[in-house]
Amino acid sequence: MSTTSLLVLALAGLLLVTFPSLCGGSAAHRLEKCHPSGTLQGPRTGHTCGECCKAGHFYPTYRCSPPVTRHTKAIMTLNDFDEGGDGGDKSECDGKYHKNTERVVALSTGWYHRGKRCHKHIQIHAKGRSVLAKVVDECDTLHGCDKPHAYQPPCRPNIVDASKAVWDALGITGEEVGEYPITWSDA
Repeated sequence: MSTTSLLVLALAGLLLVTFPSLCGGSAAHRLEKCHPSGTLQGPRTGHTCGECCKAGHFYPTYRCSPPVTRHTKAIMTLNDFDEGGDGGDKSECDGKYHKNTERVVALSTGWYHRGKRCHKHIQIHAKGRSVLAKVVDECDTLHGCDKPHAYQPPCRPNIVDASKAVWDALGITGEEVGEYPITWSDA
């Protein structure tokens, strides 16, 4: 092999080591790259709610979410956006509580994208149905186990936390309510 060929190969290798994102791979491969960025320890004393952080338990935190596509896979969870509900503090986007009759959602931190999706609609698909919902809040993947987060653990990186109105519009009722696999996209 010539000196020039060796130099080109060495330079290419150096670029890939320095900038690994140049080898992005498929969406499934990038999803696997959304690894925990740290951990958050639960409080020293536990709380009584079923979904509250457990005393001394460690919870993973994430700075990323899977890439958004036309059919982004996610887990939909039920959130109470009303004042006094299990959703915690007022919504990040507008500093208000919302009625559970509104079709509103909170997105995991990576998808929330520092508020860039605030007041925008997303299209949610499940059970052969589709619904538009407005983004009003962040489902925080970095913080939790405290009063502003209703003493709940940090969100997972692939959560669409939806109001009861969204669940109803998709025809998801009874035992199916709680966590449900969906796809979503920007509307």
